[in-house]
This record gives sequence, C-alpha cells and structure tokens, in this order.
Amino acid sequence: MNKKTIVLAVAILGILGYLGLKNNSQINLPNFSLSSLSKSVKGETILNPEEAKNKVVDYIVKNLVKEGTKVEMKNISEENGIYKLELNISDQEVVSYMTKDGEKFFVSAMDMSKELKTASDNESAPVEITEAPKSDKPVVELFVMSYCPYGTQIERGILPVVKTLGNKIDFQLKFVDYAMHDKKELDENLFQYCLQKNQPEKLMAYLECFLKKGQGTEEACMVQAKVEKEKISNCVNETDKEFKVTENYKDKSAWKGGNFPPFDVEKADNEKYKVQGSPTLVINETVISSGRDAMSLLKTICSAFNNSPAECQTELSAESPSPGFGEGTVANSNDANCGN
Repeated sequence: MNKKTIVLAVAILGILGYLGLKNNSQINLPNFSLSSLSKSVKGETILNPEEAKNKVVDYIVKNLVKEGTKVEMKNISEENGIYKLELNISDQEVVSYMTKDGEKFFVSAMDMSKELKTASDNESAPVEITEAPKSDKPVVELFVMSYCPYGTQIERGILPVVKTLGNKIDFQLKFVDYAMHDKKELDENLFQYCLQKNQPEKLMAYLECFLKKGQGTEEACMVQAKVEKEKISNCVNETDKEFKVTENYKDKSAWKGGNFPPFDVEKADNEKYKVQGSPTLVINETVISSGRDAMSLLKTICSAFNNSPAECQTELSAESPSPGFGEGTVANSNDANCGN
C-alpha cells in the first residue's frame, strides 16, 4: 500500500488496463478551444486537438481497455510542448500525455522539479507481509471504498471465503477514511457500515447483489437481502451527523489534500493500521498482501489459524475477479489500488 512513487505509473496503467472497453464503447468527446488546423513544423505533422483526442481515444479503445466501461475525454490542453489529456475512465480521473505529432503516448508523468520521497537511514522501505500472526479465530478486517474498482474486486473474491469459513473467523468490512468517488461513495459507505452494525447477517446477501451492477441497484438489493430499511436509515442519519460526513463533504476546506472528502467513521482504525488506500487487508492486526481471487484469499486467511478447520481445504475459484462491478474475471490478480 505504501509504494507511492514507484508504482504510480503502474497503478494508472492498471486503471486503463482493467477499467476499459473493447466494443460498443460509450465515448463522449467535447469540443476544444485550441487551434483547429493541423500544422507542419520542420517537416513534422502536428496534430490539432481534435485529431489528437481522436487518436488517443482510438488507441486506448483498441489497445489498453476492455468492454463495458465509459471512457470520456474531459479536456485537452498544451503543456510544456506536448498535449495534456484529462480522461475519465469508469469514473476514475486519469491524466496522460501525448507528443503533438501523435507518435508517443505517456500514461503518466512525474514532476522532476519535486524531490522524490525515498527511504532514509531512519525510515525503512515497506515490506509486504503475506502471512499473518496466528490465532484460534482470525480477525479479518477489509478496508475499501465502496465504489473503488479494486475494492469491489477483492470484495468479490473474499465473499466466497467468508461464506465458506462462516463463524470460524471474525470478518469486518471497514472503510477508508476518505472517498474518491464523490457523494455516492460516502452514502454507500454509510449504508454498508450501518447494515453491518445493525443487521450483520444480511450484509453478505446485500453485497452479492450490489457488487454485480453497483449504482442504481441499491433498493433492489435491499429487498433481495430482506433489509429492514427503517432501522438502517436511522443509523445512517445518526452516523452521518456524528461524524459530519455530509457536512464535511460540503466544506471543501475539510477535504483530504483539498481533493477528497473525509469519511471519519472508522478513522481510528485507519490510523492504527496506516491505511492509505482501497483495498487494505488486515488479519490479526497485521496488514497483509494477498491475491484477490477466492482461493488465494482462503489460503491467506487460513494461514492465520492456530489449527486450520476442515473448511480450509475447500476448493474455491482461482480466477481473480475483474476490477469494478460485474461477474467477470481476469487472468492474473494485481496490487493496484485507489488511493495514495
């Protein structure tokens, strides 16, 4: 979770590689105010913004992304002699760059005027831990953002594990202390928090439904999971008021780094484990790295038992769920995340 600078470009590429589309793309390209004519400079063809946006979108659609995701070019501008491209891919903001001749595409860029933070003599580099301390009944805490594609990815992987192990583990769904997907994410975080708090036996059924399509299915999924909505609504209102979720959303001076609204409901646990993004898996109070397919997660969690129960021998799917909502899979899991 802390490999900030090193994995920045990889994480952004992960967004493109997993959130995209191939056919039947929904692409909405606005008009731009820069020069509308192609130019030839020193024998090189310079693309105008309209040509540049078309070339970039065509390249992304054909080479970097998969089916089913909305791709939108929000803006294009000139910066330091190249085109700066502001893209929206499945509600994820991505800034990329392209040379003005259209020959080179850069997924991301690093500002070389700023000093990179590296591990000092007194600060060791983070080490990925793949095996948790053992206990008779492992406590499994999963921190996510409810609309983060990588959070929903691991949720879809861990649901079969939670169902398989049942009360052999103490599973707790928790939320990162800021949101990256606007107000809808804060609202869904509040609902799921209160559902787990008041009707925990219905959380799995709700998530199994919600994770298939996401926004727009909340009401139907509540009905399917037989949620007593009135009890949840009271909790949502009280929790919202106690932790100033909506109040802080309206006050951008309270936003993390000025960019993301806070979600302080489980801030203490976020600080305890130094949670930086979604997903973060904690087992027996230790942040753990694991594959996001059900089989890998089962093995990871089962390694935390003093004496593994028979359920740990269950054969679950080794295919990693694809990032985002749905029921698709990808060949390999990944460590991309939403956050710092």
